[in-house]
Amino acid sequence: MKPIQALSLDQIDLSDPQFWAGPVAEREGAFLTLREQDPIRFFTEPIVSETFPPGPGFYSLTRHADVLEASKRPAVFCSSQGTNIPDMPTEFLEFLGSMINMDDPKHARLRRIVSRGFTPRQLDEMKGDVEATAAGIVDDVIERGEGDFVTEVAATLPLRIIVDMMGIPRSQEQFIFDRTNIILGLGDAEYVPDQTESGMMAALLVAAQELTQLITELSEARMKDPQEDLTTALITAEVDGESLTSAEVASFFLLLVAAGNETTRNAISHGLQALSEFPDQMARWQADFDRLAPTAVEEIVRWATPVIHFRRTCTADGVRIGEQELNTGDKVVLWYCSANRDEAVFRDPFSFDVGRTPNDHLGFGGPGPHFCLGAHLARREITVMFRELFRRMPDIHTVGEPDRLQSNFINGIKHLRAEWTPGGALV
Repeated sequence: MKPIQALSLDQIDLSDPQFWAGPVAEREGAFLTLREQDPIRFFTEPIVSETFPPGPGFYSLTRHADVLEASKRPAVFCSSQGTNIPDMPTEFLEFLGSMINMDDPKHARLRRIVSRGFTPRQLDEMKGDVEATAAGIVDDVIERGEGDFVTEVAATLPLRIIVDMMGIPRSQEQFIFDRTNIILGLGDAEYVPDQTESGMMAALLVAAQELTQLITELSEARMKDPQEDLTTALITAEVDGESLTSAEVASFFLLLVAAGNETTRNAISHGLQALSEFPDQMARWQADFDRLAPTAVEEIVRWATPVIHFRRTCTADGVRIGEQELNTGDKVVLWYCSANRDEAVFRDPFSFDVGRTPNDHLGFGGPGPHFCLGAHLARREITVMFRELFRRMPDIHTVGEPDRLQSNFINGIKHLRAEWTPGGALV
């Protein structure tokens, strides 16, 4: 895919929903224009809500170096005032975003506690579970020879792993899938048909409350009858004498099912789409899977960039980043999608290369305290899923164009038709 610079600098408006509904090649071209001509451009915020008035506008960091710099300075570019562009009340931020919308020391305390369930050793112990889950997913679809790759394959693996980790019955998978689609697909009419402000807010709150009720009931059950699962670990973990409150457990669960499900789902979906667009790269990876898997997975994450942006807020006056001076209260938006196509860092960035090295992408966020806690698990899931697909459905390929999520936050694919030669399920 080559960028199309169809818009002049003055025609680019990252606040306009129509910009995000346009062709992907034109969007990539617009970010290329920004990197070349005005890499920290200021955009106003439109009136999108009577409840939440428009904010003061935001500076867009589109170069890799600037996104990296802001990520490394969390004290100056804070998260606690919101990581999405619109401003929201504090209680909304922590309820819906958990530690993503926190700064240290509050962030560090919560991350220390929850990270005990995500150590490399614990995730390595799950290797067999991930492999068995991936094999079961292929078993369910292999005889059909075609299907919706997103809903039947890519979404199922990360969601099922999270459900199993938390000790939630698999019968609740569809319930969780539907509600996370609402939370992260709020601006898409497929998931939230009523696109009025009241309709979207009602859908968001109901979905979040229903997920909260699910994990609260499970936590109460685990307090009475502990099990070998992440829910038990979260409600019993202590660091320096501190443990999580029930509200913190519920908020982290919302983050886990949303971030852990949606982002890996989209990485796997974009991965198959890219491999279908670049069949030479698919053949190359299939011919030497284990050697190329580490670099191929990183390239999938760079290519997909599942989270398009996060926002930070400046906490001091006279802060310089690039050629721009910022002051207290200024919003800056870290456009990971643009940073991961920066020609100053990536050779031929619009080509998909399973052997790309180095690959200093920011698909898991930038370095610093907010680097993705689940990166190790995501890499494992992507690797295992493609190993199973290549082993048993080696001619799998996409058919037609992906049905993309309407969002400036999640680079989502809602539906993706795929075909393959039917084969026998394992017995």
